[in-house]
Amino acid sequence: MPATATTTSTSSLVPVRPVLRPLGLAPEASIAIENPRETFQEFLTSKGLRVTSQRLAIFDASFNQPDHFTAEELLERARALDDSVSRATVYRTLPILTESGLIREVDVGRDFKYYMANVRARTFQAQLICLDCEKIFEVDAPFMEWYGKTVCDKRDMEPESQRLQVTARCRVLGRGGRCPNAAS
Repeated sequence: MPATATTTSTSSLVPVRPVLRPLGLAPEASIAIENPRETFQEFLTSKGLRVTSQRLAIFDASFNQPDHFTAEELLERARALDDSVSRATVYRTLPILTESGLIREVDVGRDFKYYMANVRARTFQAQLICLDCEKIFEVDAPFMEWYGKTVCDKRDMEPESQRLQVTARCRVLGRGGRCPNAAS
């Protein structure tokens, strides 16, 4: 498996157009995706996969989602765009989207995974997970790219993946208030 990078980096999987990779370890950290839908179509073609209306509905539903989402939430949104989208197609398309670097998988240790669109290249993203409201916050952590490379260089290795997740409790809730991030 090739080295990958977070929402911050890019690598060329499709000739001509850079594609974001899910780890954040490549040097090009500020490239935005000009036409993500076209990038996804080119990625599918480069892998010998068909561009179908269902895959495009899944892409549209995932890439236009501003927050983290689960596969089941994606299924609901994709069906709103194309009612022929099946659960199986969503579960088969998620690894393709992840491999393309257009979305990334976020594992917070639950029975299911979350996903998030890589809308623009940024620094390495860490996750801050509120144990009170279960919301996941993306936090810039540019030092992680340096740290991963430094640790690997000491052992003459190349980083393949890394993540930083912090679970925390809301201080306001601890003082008897209400978690400001909880849904109403």
